[in-house]
Amino acid sequence: MTRTTSPGSKTNPGRSFEDFRLGERIAHATPRSLGPGERALYIALTGSRFAVQSSHEFARSIGYASAPFDDLLVFHIVFGRSVPDISLNAVANLGYAEMKFGAAVHDGDSLTASSTVIGLKENSSRETGTVYVRTEGRNQRGETVLSFVRWVMVRKRDKGAPAPAAVVPQLAESSSLDLPSLLPTAIDLAGYDTTLAGSPHLWDDYEPGERIDHLDGMTIEESCHMTATRLYQNTAKVHFNQHAEKDGRFGRRIVYGGHVMSLARTLSFNGLANAFRIAAINAGRHVNPCFAGDTVYAWSEVKAKVELPGRGAGALRLRTIATKDRPCADFPAEGPEILLDLDYTVLMPRR
Repeated sequence: MTRTTSPGSKTNPGRSFEDFRLGERIAHATPRSLGPGERALYIALTGSRFAVQSSHEFARSIGYASAPFDDLLVFHIVFGRSVPDISLNAVANLGYAEMKFGAAVHDGDSLTASSTVIGLKENSSRETGTVYVRTEGRNQRGETVLSFVRWVMVRKRDKGAPAPAAVVPQLAESSSLDLPSLLPTAIDLAGYDTTLAGSPHLWDDYEPGERIDHLDGMTIEESCHMTATRLYQNTAKVHFNQHAEKDGRFGRRIVYGGHVMSLARTLSFNGLANAFRIAAINAGRHVNPCFAGDTVYAWSEVKAKVELPGRGAGALRLRTIATKDRPCADFPAEGPEILLDLDYTVLMPRR
């Protein structure tokens, strides 16, 4: 692993673009055990209402041993392990691909993470470069709970430093999924209670091309996005340090894009309440920055449906767009109000 500290230094200032090497594998520090506190605080910060993740009894009624943690909370925790080594000095986190959720995470599980550098490309300004990494999170049994690719813009320490040969990885347009395997064999959706889940609409009721305005909006408070970022131990300066950012491009801290993802998922409950598990994030972009005081709205389009024979479930491929300060009755997809463009796959019970 490349060291970014100077001789004799005991501190880590974070990596610049020059410090990354193609093929390098980085084991990230600070394993994280999860429990009821993380579950309660995540709900307090996002308002998530999905029944399987909210109630042990509901989860047990369909075969889980207990309520699994929200899939995006798992993502944030794994992502947070990687920040000090990958994006502490990032200008922006640009996008995601090939994100696959694996073993469900339950109370008491402990997660670790590692990343491999799979691409490097200096940007035309020569002041920054884009770093591509594949990150994997595992539980204490060595089971993969999540893997994903992300790319991030990182500052160069020396504009004149020579750049490595550009390598941009070829990424799949959608995650290659064995969808039935994402449902544990013990899961029996015959016991799924749509009344308790909050909606009568199941997989059978959705059609490709259908658009859903999720109606509700949620305003981001400074305290909420900062608490969320600390919960995930995401130490990126652009989110954490107002003193460092006051003279930057925006003059203030940027809301962690993952928090916007969580709010969009929360808002999608109104229209997709029975989407009880995220199987994959096929692609995602943070289109414009978000700041405290912005109100997030969202809408979704059903892109495709896949039946899971013999499992009582189906998959929906969705595109969800999140906006700031703009309701989504007319389904906006471009413009300065767009915060997030997310292509992902969810699992939902069938009749």
